[in-house]
Amino acid sequence: MSTYVLVHGAWHSGQCWERVVPLLESAGHRVAAPSLTGYGDKAHLLGPEVGLDTHVADIVGLITEEDLTDVVLVGHSYAGLVISSAANQIPDRIAHLVYLDAMVPEDGESAADVQPVTRTLIERALESGSGWRVPPLPELPPPAGLFGVTDPADVAWLRTMLSDQPVRCLQQPVRLDNPAVNAVPRTHIHCVAGMPEGITRRPVPATQPNGTPAQVWELETGHDCMITMPVELAGLLLKLGRQ
Repeated sequence: MSTYVLVHGAWHSGQCWERVVPLLESAGHRVAAPSLTGYGDKAHLLGPEVGLDTHVADIVGLITEEDLTDVVLVGHSYAGLVISSAANQIPDRIAHLVYLDAMVPEDGESAADVQPVTRTLIERALESGSGWRVPPLPELPPPAGLFGVTDPADVAWLRTMLSDQPVRCLQQPVRLDNPAVNAVPRTHIHCVAGMPEGITRRPVPATQPNGTPAQVWELETGHDCMITMPVELAGLLLKLGRQ
């Protein structure tokens, strides 16, 4: 049995994993898909003080309080930053890091460094009436859709779980100063359909920080693959649980 901790990206909530969780559980694994502070059942905690450090504390707290070990830690999109800093704090509890169409940072980098288009979102938030709210990205014509979701029923469902993102989440830097985190194996899963204009993806180095060859898989779907291709995504994650 493996333990999967699934971490949603910006604007989303833990509900986005609803189609994936039962597939992993039915295979006999333990799964946690929490909502980060400010989202889902924690939406009432949304505020300007919430940042990347808050979300890292959410995940570190969950793993340590539940005494989880050998964790397959999956971060979608923005949560690539979250899982990186979380693993830096508790590398001995992490069996595998999965960057799911995610930002992959170096030590000291923020979202704005990893994904430059984010700087525009930060500027708009700082200049807005609130001074800190970053609203969800707009729905675009297919194939981009709403975070890669184009089915009308799925788009309507996705809208129910979206909240504004505090600007501090995009400004605070990742900490990767613990050499032990380099030993944790990584897998990158790229969603290769419908990427919006202006979004860039860094090339994955041929060698992982632990010295082994990089492992990169692709899904022929848009960004929110947990909604559009849950069976295929679960299949990939189950392969990691058997490694």
